[in-house]
Amino acid sequence: MTSHLLTLLLVPFRAGFTRPTWRKVLILLEGTLLARGRRTVTAALCIMGLHQLRQFNVFHHVLSRARWSPLQMSKVLLLLLVRTFVPAGAPVRLVVDETLERRWGPHIRKWSVYHDPVRSTERAPKMSRGLRWLCLMLVVKPSWTKRAWALPFLCVLLSSPEQDRKLGRRHKTVPDWTGQLVHLLRRWLPKRPMILVGDGAYSSTELGLTCAKWRVTLIAPLRPDACLYEPLPPNPPRREGRPRVMGERLPRRDHLLTDPSAQWHKATVNWYGEGSRQIEWYSGTGWWNRFRAGRPPCLCGG
Repeated sequence: MTSHLLTLLLVPFRAGFTRPTWRKVLILLEGTLLARGRRTVTAALCIMGLHQLRQFNVFHHVLSRARWSPLQMSKVLLLLLVRTFVPAGAPVRLVVDETLERRWGPHIRKWSVYHDPVRSTERAPKMSRGLRWLCLMLVVKPSWTKRAWALPFLCVLLSSPEQDRKLGRRHKTVPDWTGQLVHLLRRWLPKRPMILVGDGAYSSTELGLTCAKWRVTLIAPLRPDACLYEPLPPNPPRREGRPRVMGERLPRRDHLLTDPSAQWHKATVNWYGEGSRQIEWYSGTGWWNRFRAGRPPCLCGG
């Protein structure tokens, strides 16, 4: 029998399942929480004392054949997390990143070979076979801890260009999928201010323009040699030829390190849980243009 407390905690997710599937979901969740080692369906059934069940395959059907929407469950989970951890009126801080699930089974159809950042070093990059997931996480800081937590609530399975070519469909890059998820999040939270943080893979003008369209602040590192420009003056002088869309070019970020006229500031920050460190930082605003036809420049600040 499943715990009554666990059943009460999962009541918001009840509407997304049929009655038979819901009973199996409760058993699998409780068994997964109690299992040691690898958390598989078999391990969950063993810890719940159902390893002698003849029709144990019906529990595997919850993940393969049962009709329920993971997208709907992600929405319910996000709304619960925001209601619990994010104060009213405060911005919803999100983190996006990819993770590699190493899988090598013969029946896994969407596997591919990807760069493995965990096992790689600067001198010896490693490649691993598996599934690549794009994960969205909500950044919260509970009252019982001093560190911020990233709670995942939505994952999307990415595919390689070779797989999409075999299936005859258009390949979506990581910024493409992220822009689609930003639109989805704005539909789920239409009035909440949102901040999306990512690494260099999400530093693209397309994603920046998509976030600006849906009123989402994007924070991602730019390339050191990114071309930044001043905004166009209000009344530029009339002249022949194609009109300009930006002002004068700003110094490159790597050139600011040796520029004696740059005004640097000092601040003390918490350095990844290793104590306080003093850093120097420089702030500025510019228009980033990657010179793509039909694409307007993107406003950047740093």
